[in-house]
Amino acid sequence: MSTDSTDSTSNLGGTNRVGGDARPSPAPQGPGAPSAHQSAGADPRRRLVAVRSEVGKAVVGQDAAVTGLVIAMLAGGHVLLEGVPGVAKTLLVRCLATALDVETKRIQFTPDLMPGDVTGSLIYDSRSAQFSFRAGPVFTNLLLADEINRTPPKTQSALLEAMEERQVSVDGEPRALPDPFMVIATQNPVEYEGTYPLPEAQLDRFLLKLVLPLPERAQEIEVLSRHASGFDPRNLLSVGLQAVASAEDLALARTQVSTVGATPEVLAYAVDLVRATRSMPSVALGVSPRGATALLAASRAWAWLAGRSFVTPDDIKALALPTLRHRIQLRAEAEMEGVTPSRSSSPS
Repeated sequence: MSTDSTDSTSNLGGTNRVGGDARPSPAPQGPGAPSAHQSAGADPRRRLVAVRSEVGKAVVGQDAAVTGLVIAMLAGGHVLLEGVPGVAKTLLVRCLATALDVETKRIQFTPDLMPGDVTGSLIYDSRSAQFSFRAGPVFTNLLLADEINRTPPKTQSALLEAMEERQVSVDGEPRALPDPFMVIATQNPVEYEGTYPLPEAQLDRFLLKLVLPLPERAQEIEVLSRHASGFDPRNLLSVGLQAVASAEDLALARTQVSTVGATPEVLAYAVDLVRATRSMPSVALGVSPRGATALLAASRAWAWLAGRSFVTPDDIKALALPTLRHRIQLRAEAEMEGVTPSRSSSPS
């Protein structure tokens, strides 16, 4: 039986081809080679492709996850990261924020976390005898919601408005979030005691679910070699990590992604994939139309990264698994038989 880790790597892996096109080449690296951010002639595609190589200076073996995060940012979506402890989920987000030159904040979700700890709250100022708003950590560009399933639904729901409307309402007053804004939530796939499963309404708001696999043997040796050479994950400057793109590049890239076209035949293929999940015997709840639009958005971003102005069926197929698997709810008897959403949603 296939596993989530294998599936995610095969779709967004480092050396695979999508739609018959090779993955875009990274920006030149090494001494004397200007970074994409420094090169005056570099276009936003080249700069965003360079993000992957830049993050690789600190994170080993997670190229697929980096690509998925870039796709989500281009599509204006959010990401659910799943992986056992120690596969560099937090480090990955910090490196991405550094490479994109954007702000990031982290929230450790715990059972006693309150909604105001996420969104912020009104604080009474005795000197002015007025209430003032103190912004919470959600007011950032990349919000790392660490172990999001360890906090009760009441606090989980504090992110719903932020994820969908890009704003936070406190005391009836909406407050806009920065642009870009993306929630990157993590959860542990093997430890469920004391956790609160995310409701379907919130799962549906994540554009992609990316599974971070354990590194291969050679990659794990590389990790140890870096640490033996003095690598400190708390000091990203020590590995030469720098900004190779910016929020302005991302905004321009999103404008270009919005022009990527899709033929009626490709749209029909995406719809057929989504509708097929609703008729599977092992599935209790299939993918909604929102999932179909998410699949199209992610595929357009992927096609743009590949240097094309149109979406191919292979683009749809490549993004189907990370876009759809978290939107599928299995029947209890199917779960008992070992069926997984990844296996159910894999295109034939």
